[in-house]
Amino acid sequence: MKVVKKLLKIFLFSLLLIGVLMAIWWIWPERTPQIRSSTDNSLATIDYIHIGEIEQCVLIRSKNKGNPIILFLHGGPGMPMMYLAHEFQRPLEDNFTVVQWDRRGAGKTYSRNKPKDESMNTRQLLDDAYSLIDTLRTRYDQQKIVLVGHSFGSYLGSIMVKERPELFRVYISVGQVVDEQRASKLQEAFIREQASIHGRNEVIKALDSLKQPYLENWLFEFGGVLKNSTSFFPLIWSGLQAPEYTFSEAMDLAKGSSFSSANINYNILSGPIYDEITAYEVPVHFFAGNLDYTTPHELITEYFSMINAPKKEIIYFENSAHFPFFEEPEEFSRQLNRILLNTN
Repeated sequence: MKVVKKLLKIFLFSLLLIGVLMAIWWIWPERTPQIRSSTDNSLATIDYIHIGEIEQCVLIRSKNKGNPIILFLHGGPGMPMMYLAHEFQRPLEDNFTVVQWDRRGAGKTYSRNKPKDESMNTRQLLDDAYSLIDTLRTRYDQQKIVLVGHSFGSYLGSIMVKERPELFRVYISVGQVVDEQRASKLQEAFIREQASIHGRNEVIKALDSLKQPYLENWLFEFGGVLKNSTSFFPLIWSGLQAPEYTFSEAMDLAKGSSFSSANINYNILSGPIYDEITAYEVPVHFFAGNLDYTTPHELITEYFSMINAPKKEIIYFENSAHFPFFEEPEEFSRQLNRILLNTN
């Protein structure tokens, strides 16, 4: 009986402690760690900039705010990268002014002000991006910036570089979006192959019986999204540790992602990137996870081989699927530093 009472006390104390910690987390303000520097020129700030009639959130960090600007375009369309930035970008902050931006409908921007449904279209997102870039160029007195696009961010990035090449020193694509219909066929072929290897006959039967099967869960199961996870949990857990997000903002991440996916309107290109954009006027570097089937690596390789650019390079991440900056953060930052320190 004494043992039961003792265990009950421990259990109740644990619940109380968890409750207190969650309460503190809920009210704890957003923050980003300061950067130690021998000068007073470092920068570590969470800023809200008026873009496209709403305030949108950017995280800006640099050891020297005079360093070249890197703007990251996250995927999704509503899957922010800012909440994962602490995993990979610290080595970049020595040499660059790194900007993470939660677009309308995503992350901290969504938490602050949910946009109108009709504003969720690619033309508006691009105009928002150009407005932000103009603000950054003016604020930090730079003519051109470095653009990095991940997944859906690479869809926007390719269009931006096509429309406004004068704004960019170099374009770096991570998990380049190429052609959604062809990607779906490759994804299904991958799932069928893996299901056969693992004796998952029920998966093959389900694919045979469904006209438009939802593939993401199976892509996760067979390592086509994250190499070492069958769900988004590692990304969510990492995001919950991001100091830049309050608890309530972290809880809104899924809402913003669902809202963006449900309302996005593709109103710029009439066809896939593969057909519409075959030439770039700036240097292009593609980062591809060897195990990626969210944006299938074979399709990225095919697209890379056909594009024209002043300089082009493709880099494969051997131990990554769709998130090389999360799965191989040290190699990701090393490659970025290598490229950007050798770019005029």
